[in-house]
Amino acid sequence: MKTRNIFLKHLFVFISVFLLLGQLTIVPCTVAVVSGKATRDGRPLMWKNRDTTTLDNKMIYLKGEKYDFIGLIDARDKKAVNVWAGINTEGFAIMNSVSSDLSEGPNGEMKNGRFMKRALSECANVLDFENLLNRTNGNRRVAANFGVIDAEGNACFFETGNSTFQKFDSKDPKVAPHGYIIRTNYAFTSPLKNSGGGYIRFERASRLFQAASAEERLDYKFILQEAARDLVNEKLNSFPLANPKVYDSSSPVCINTNDTINRNSTASVALFHGVSDPKKAHLATMWILLGQPVCSVAVPLWANAASVPELLSGDKTAPLNDFSRALASYLYQDQKGHMYQYLSISTLIHYGGEGVLSRLSKIENKVFAETEVKLKEWEKKKPAKQDVVDFEEKIAAWIYKSLKSSFPDVKIPD
Repeated sequence: MKTRNIFLKHLFVFISVFLLLGQLTIVPCTVAVVSGKATRDGRPLMWKNRDTTTLDNKMIYLKGEKYDFIGLIDARDKKAVNVWAGINTEGFAIMNSVSSDLSEGPNGEMKNGRFMKRALSECANVLDFENLLNRTNGNRRVAANFGVIDAEGNACFFETGNSTFQKFDSKDPKVAPHGYIIRTNYAFTSPLKNSGGGYIRFERASRLFQAASAEERLDYKFILQEAARDLVNEKLNSFPLANPKVYDSSSPVCINTNDTINRNSTASVALFHGVSDPKKAHLATMWILLGQPVCSVAVPLWANAASVPELLSGDKTAPLNDFSRALASYLYQDQKGHMYQYLSISTLIHYGGEGVLSRLSKIENKVFAETEVKLKEWEKKKPAKQDVVDFEEKIAAWIYKSLKSSFPDVKIPD
């Protein structure tokens, strides 16, 4: 009996550790698709806050089987096997969040990143993607909420497992009465009740989008500057930016960012600003922030440039990502144990007298203004590839220079 009890005790410990490790390996993300009928300019939007343990992210340009594309990859992925978000020359874009309550099954070689890379290479629109899902049923190892938009104005989610998928169309009033759909890390079609994760982030993102929609300000700027950088935890009644005067710079105060939309593990943000006319696919824009949102600035990119600025790609790591990580280290100063989850809200609010977010927004707002002017020019006349390349390079270089001058005491490690 004693031996049996010892065995059961050890078995319980093993199972507990196994389950805990399983939870720790879940990769949270916060994502959304928005129909053009819900946005200020009538163009569809798609958003991904990418949370991962791989914090060195960069952009890459790849030639596909049918279509060329730009994509977000891990810097260590030298062969670009996996793409975590991207857009191709047809204006088709894709991203995902892991849905841990769906079955990825034992069969198939294509996991999430490899599958999205294939989709960018082969799909011109949402219908092509749906056909790809049908062809690969039973032969893919995915458990994900795939978000896709195209140049026809479609914006959809596909809750996808190994052999099944379910489409959610943002144009369907029964599915999306307000024209947008939000997902985190659970599926609405899962048979496992209350499984998966990201419920706190889902509720917060839903509240933010509801307010933006009611106030008619649901656009790419709202997502990049508000939703992606949100630090609120409503369950704890924590609204750290609501009353900045409470946080005296002489008495540092930290907040835990494990359950906020802007998380300590958010490695990048991809925001796709689509179009509703295939003839204007060249205007479909991918805004990319490398690094944690509260430490980075959005850079506009276009697939038809057929290249990516060196500051976003880099030989080993991307310089803009390096700077963002250095700024994050400045805000997350204590790395002992689980202290890496705690952001110095005092430093964020009071840095340089005006705060980190204020300085980032000043840079970003100028980028938004210049990009909008350029897009109006390109709408009247489709630009030559070199014109797009030159604009991307100019903007990326100015952002990098502005970041270094705005945060002079933030040093990138050698």
